[in-house]
Amino acid sequence: MQFGNGLLAAMALNIGLAATAFAAEHEVKMLNKGAAGTMVFEPSFVRAEPGDVIHFVPTDKSHDVQSIDKMLPEGVAPFKGEINKPYDLTVTEPGVYGIKCSPHFSMGMVGLIQVGDAPANLEAAKAVKLPKKAQGRMNTDFEQVK
Repeated sequence: MQFGNGLLAAMALNIGLAATAFAAEHEVKMLNKGAAGTMVFEPSFVRAEPGDVIHFVPTDKSHDVQSIDKMLPEGVAPFKGEINKPYDLTVTEPGVYGIKCSPHFSMGMVGLIQVGDAPANLEAAKAVKLPKKAQGRMNTDFEQVK
């Protein structure tokens, strides 16, 4: 059976759209005060699958989101949003993604995204040294990784 190039392209497009249709969306608020205290991402831990989109919403002013150095899966480029602007992150690789708010990092404004199961970079991420308050909150997030 032979297919024309147009039919093959249409089939590929449909397969791609079907995969995208199953991607989940997650919202993370950037807050001055939340359930865990001051200067927090809420939720601070998100479990996602490759292709999911994490929407970071600056609910309160003076926040951004960026990756924490050495806390990304292999092949994922560092990222950085702008202060007071929403940021959408499409997670593509399995592993853990450490995030921080640049202005409030030392105040403990960190979070963790787990993509897929059994993250290969978990031990490397746990070895990263963080400011004291950030380390305490990140340790709580690490406890949720399964």
